[in-house]
Amino acid sequence: MILTRPLSITGRLTLGFLAGIGRATLFAASTVANLVRPPFYWREFLTALMQVGYFSLPVVGMTAFFTGGALALQIYSGGARFNAESVVPSIVAIGMARELGPVLGGLMVAARVASSIAAEIGTMKVTEQIDALVTLSTNPMKYLTVPRVLAGTIAVPILVAVGDAIGIFGGYVVGVNRLGFNSSAYLKNTIDYLQTWDVTSGLIKGAVFGFLVTLMGCYYGMNSGRGAQGVGTATKAAVVAASILILASNYLLTTLFFAQ
Repeated sequence: MILTRPLSITGRLTLGFLAGIGRATLFAASTVANLVRPPFYWREFLTALMQVGYFSLPVVGMTAFFTGGALALQIYSGGARFNAESVVPSIVAIGMARELGPVLGGLMVAARVASSIAAEIGTMKVTEQIDALVTLSTNPMKYLTVPRVLAGTIAVPILVAVGDAIGIFGGYVVGVNRLGFNSSAYLKNTIDYLQTWDVTSGLIKGAVFGFLVTLMGCYYGMNSGRGAQGVGTATKAAVVAASILILASNYLLTTLFFAQ
């Protein structure tokens, strides 16, 4: 009995983990299926678009600016060992567009939006507002989940594009004012080495991250436990799951886009 107890616990945890993946996958499939079925709640969609996109812009912009500046300092410091300081503009631009812009933007949105959505929908479940929607013949999936997931899928790539520009500008400010780069030469190197696919791949990542973040917020909100503790647990789980999925999908997408 003592010897089999660890195996029993491991098996139970594994089965629970796989069951959770299955439930989340079915939830995602149902969300996608409801995207193409009427009705569509435009007011909820526009409200979610403002909450996910516009109100996330300050935190994404500040994160991108300081990340671009820190990246410029790090690349300059490392490049100085090999007399390669001139690569700072191009590496900052490529690094922000391909990797840091989408990932950091997605994580900031996950911290802000996934928690907010999970808490909002979880509170609606606890106070039986979702049951009231069903009583009024309103599909909670279409009213609560679909507008938010679609808004996240559209808004996050826009945030990534803005964050890329701000991050590159942060590298420019540090490069010109702190590292002594010529302003025109810095901009020329940035433009010459930054390719269209570098930006496009980051925007595709942003769309995937936005889908995952809002999906996890809705999923854990819909499956929230009863009471304040249940809502708090759902909020924490939504942020953790969204962050892990962002990092895992980023690796898969990077392998798909850039593996030779």
